[in-house]
Amino acid sequence: MRCPPLVPLVSLALVLSVTCTTANPGSALSPWSLHEQRTHLPAGWSRARKHHPSAPIPLRFALTQSNLANLEQHLYDVSHPHSPNYGKHWSPAQITNTFAPADESADAVVEWLLQSGVDRERVKLSPTKGWIHVSSTVEEAEALLHTEYHVYGHESGKEHVACNSYHLPAHITSHIDFVTPTIHFDAKLEKRSTHTPAIAKRSSDAAINPATDISNCDEKITPACIRALYNFYYEPVAADRNSFGIVEYNPQAYIQSDLDSFARNFSTGLEDRAPNMISIDGGFDQHQANLTGLDYNGESNLDLEYAMTLATSKQNVTLFQVGELYDPSSSPYISFNNFLDALDGSYCTYDGGDDSSNDVATSQGKDCGTTEPTNVFSTSYYFTEVELSVKYVMRQCHEYGKLGLMGVSVLYCSGDNGVGGSDWNCTNPDGVLNSTGKIFSPSFPSTCPYVTSVGATQIMPGNTVNDPESACENQIYSGGGWSNYFAMPDYQRDAVSAYLKDYPPAYPADIWNSTGVSRAFPDLSANGANYVIASNGVFQLVSGTSASSPVVAAMLTMINDARIAVGKSPVGFINPAIYSLNFTSAFHDITNGTNPGCGTKGFNATRGWDPVTGLGTPDFPALLDAWMQV
Repeated sequence: MRCPPLVPLVSLALVLSVTCTTANPGSALSPWSLHEQRTHLPAGWSRARKHHPSAPIPLRFALTQSNLANLEQHLYDVSHPHSPNYGKHWSPAQITNTFAPADESADAVVEWLLQSGVDRERVKLSPTKGWIHVSSTVEEAEALLHTEYHVYGHESGKEHVACNSYHLPAHITSHIDFVTPTIHFDAKLEKRSTHTPAIAKRSSDAAINPATDISNCDEKITPACIRALYNFYYEPVAADRNSFGIVEYNPQAYIQSDLDSFARNFSTGLEDRAPNMISIDGGFDQHQANLTGLDYNGESNLDLEYAMTLATSKQNVTLFQVGELYDPSSSPYISFNNFLDALDGSYCTYDGGDDSSNDVATSQGKDCGTTEPTNVFSTSYYFTEVELSVKYVMRQCHEYGKLGLMGVSVLYCSGDNGVGGSDWNCTNPDGVLNSTGKIFSPSFPSTCPYVTSVGATQIMPGNTVNDPESACENQIYSGGGWSNYFAMPDYQRDAVSAYLKDYPPAYPADIWNSTGVSRAFPDLSANGANYVIASNGVFQLVSGTSASSPVVAAMLTMINDARIAVGKSPVGFINPAIYSLNFTSAFHDITNGTNPGCGTKGFNATRGWDPVTGLGTPDFPALLDAWMQV
C-alpha cells in the first residue's frame, strides 16, 4: 500500500527552513538560509551570559538519510494484513544499506567546511557516514552558522550552551537534518507519578486478595483482574524462540525482593526470578545504588511485575536498563535516544547520530549498536511534544519506523495528563509550556506514527470485570489528541475522520490541532487504574498509562508466541493491522469518560476510535484469532 511520506505540520515551537537574503560575506558560496529557530526558552531556563569566544564546542552535523520518503511505504508493505509481503521483515543490514546518507551529502558538507577555513584534520566523518564532527571554538562555530552562542542557566542549577537560531548555506540545507549544539535543550521525561497510599505493610500479605479473586477489581487491579477483563489466558509454547523487552531509565530501577513478594502472591514459578538485564550506558539495578522509594522503584517494579506475571514464567523478559547522569536533588534529564543508540550503531553520537544537546552521555560511555532488539518493547515514559524540535523528533521517529521494518512492536504510554503536557502544563500562544497555558499539549513519542500509543481505562466504582470499562479518571487521565508535528498516517485516516465527522470537538481551533490531517493518538487502551504493586516492602496502589502499556505488550508477546509456534513471523508494527477491517471485532469499544486538561474537559470517549481510548481495549482471543489468520 502506497502512503504519503510524513511531513511536519505547524510547529508551536519552531520556524524551519526560511530562506534569508543575507549572503556569505567574502565567499562565492550560496545565500544563507535559516535552518532552525527557537521562538521561546523552555520553562525554567534563562540566559546567563555570552559564551566565551575561545571556548571549545564540538559541532555535529546530522546528515540527511536516504530514502526516508519511502520508509512508510516499506513499513506498510510488511505490516498491513492485505499485503502479500506481510511479515517479511527486513534485516539490519538491509535497513542500513537503504537509509544511509548519500555520499554526495557528506561530500557537500565537507567541501563547505573546508572552503570556510576549517582544517581538514578537524573534520571527522562517522564510520556509518551518518554524522560529521568538527572540533571547533565558539567563535568559529558562530561564523560557520551565522549565530551567537550563550550559556543558559536552569532553575535546578544546570547550565547549557545554545543559540536562538542558526543558518546554513542554501546549497547544503538539503544535506543536513540539524546541527548540534544549537537551539535544542534538555527535556525532562514524564514518568508515572500518581499513586495512592500503601494498602498493606510487609507483614500484611494476607490482606491482599488471593491470586484468583476478581471480586473487587474496581478497587484493586491484580493480574487475575487483567486476565478476566480481556480473556487473557495463554500458556507459551515457543518461548525459547520469542522475546519481550521492558525499557527503564535510571534512576528508576527494580528491587528483586519486591518482585519476589509480588510473585508469592500473584505468580507461579517467578519467585527468585529476575529479568535478563541489559545495561545500556551504565544502567544499574538498585543493588548497585542506595536509591529507594516509590519515585525510584515504583515504575520499574510495576512494569516488570505485570509483564513477567502476564507472560508467565515460561517466557523470559529482558530489561533494557538505560543509564543517565542525574542529580538526585532535582529532576533527572533522560532521553530515549540513548536506548536507540544501543539498537542502531548508525544512530549513535560516536558512531552516527543522536543529539548531544538533548542526550546526556554518561561517564561509562556509549553503547553503540551493541544490543539486539526484542520482538516487543514497552516503554512507560514520555516527553511533551512541544518541548522538542521538529527535526529532532522526526529523526527519532524514523528510528521507530526502522524497528517496525525489522519486525519489532514498539509501545509507548500515551501520558497521564489528558490533553495537557507534563506536570499538567499546557502551551501558551508564544509556545511556552506552563501552568497558565491553554493550548492542548500532546505527548511524544505517542505522536510518532511508527509507534503504538496505549491509553488507559478503568472499571467504574461498583462495577465488575464483566461491565464495560470507562476512560481512566482515577487520579490520571488518558493522554490523547492530535500531534502538532506529524501528519496523519493512512492507516488511521478512516477511523479518525469518522470521529471528527460524527463527534466534532467543540473547541476553538487555536487550542488544538483541528486540521484533520495530523497524527491522532492513542491507538488502543488497557486498564490503568488502581494496580496493586509491591514496592519497597509494601503493597501499594498506582495508576497510569504506564500500567497499560506493559499489559498490551504482554498480550502481543503471547500472540507472537502462537505465530512463531506455527512458523509465522512476529506481528511487528501493529497499527496498520489493528485499524483494518480484519480487526474490527478484536476490541471492546469504550464509550464513556473524558480526558480533561488545559482548563477543559478534554475529548470524549465515543463509539469507534476516539482520542481518549483509541480503538478500545483488547479482546485477547479475538485479537489472537485475527492475527493467526494473517
